Amino acid sequence: MAEESARTVIVAVAANLGIAVAKTVAALFTGSASLWAEAAHSVADTGNEVLLFVGLRKSSGSPDRAHPFGRGQERYFWAFLAALGIFLVGGTLSVGEGIRSLLMPEPLESLWVGVTVLLVSAGFEGYSWHTARKQLRNNARDQKRSLFEQLVRASDPSATTVFLEDSAALVGLAVALVALLLHAGTGWAGWDALGSMAIGVLLIAVAFLLAVRSKALMLEEAAPADVADPIRARVSAVGWVGEIADMHAVYLGPSSLLVNLWIRPSASALADSAGELVSLAGRLRSELLADDGIAQVTVTLVGAEG
Repeated sequence: MAEESARTVIVAVAANLGIAVAKTVAALFTGSASLWAEAAHSVADTGNEVLLFVGLRKSSGSPDRAHPFGRGQERYFWAFLAALGIFLVGGTLSVGEGIRSLLMPEPLESLWVGVTVLLVSAGFEGYSWHTARKQLRNNARDQKRSLFEQLVRASDPSATTVFLEDSAALVGLAVALVALLLHAGTGWAGWDALGSMAIGVLLIAVAFLLAVRSKALMLEEAAPADVADPIRARVSAVGWVGEIADMHAVYLGPSSLLVNLWIRPSASALADSAGELVSLAGRLRSELLADDGIAQVTVTLVGAEG
């Protein structure tokens, strides 16, 4: 999954860097506020995906004394910074450019340069979007989820961030194209300004959604039911387990769970010696750790109620 995420991010960086340069040149030629907003958007996307790549690299370190559970949560921190980048560089600058254009409208020049750049950009953005969507669909199929459920519950923010960024980019390109054509057709620069502000509002909304998800993962939100329930069922099916008194499952990183279990042994198991119970608990822990999605397990034995 880490290699697939890296490929998704690298494709997005390459696409957005080229698009950012092209949009900036087109904005200089046309003077379009919507194109300036789209240029800021692509610059923000490029920087944000570099942040995601940094997170991927830093999260790959092995556990050590300073980080006994590894560095998986690095990805959540850098994804949160990427969300802030979308808000600050993409969203607020686009809204500001729209307001400036309303107050100081400029004539539109070289219309077809702008239109051509927007259409070519849509092709590159579409390829990056397709790459991120393909990873999300593969991950969703592995988890037996719908694409929407994967977006909401995914433990790896990389593909989710790229997919939502590119979705916003495709919508933004359509808005910019309509605004550019309306400006050219009516002669009123307000269309361009409104398009710029609409792009900014869209980016702020995407940034908010990504920031909320990254925050939840950084605060060790409980794993969703479709991840925790199979573990609970697997443990309950073990012969000597009478009852799971409690279970906590949180993400230490993408597809890397910390599972804490409090188990009440069955009546027959309680007749065994303490050493045998500890051995059974150790065996259960080892079996759970053999699962690629589980990084750490603690098993605590508790006595009968009352």
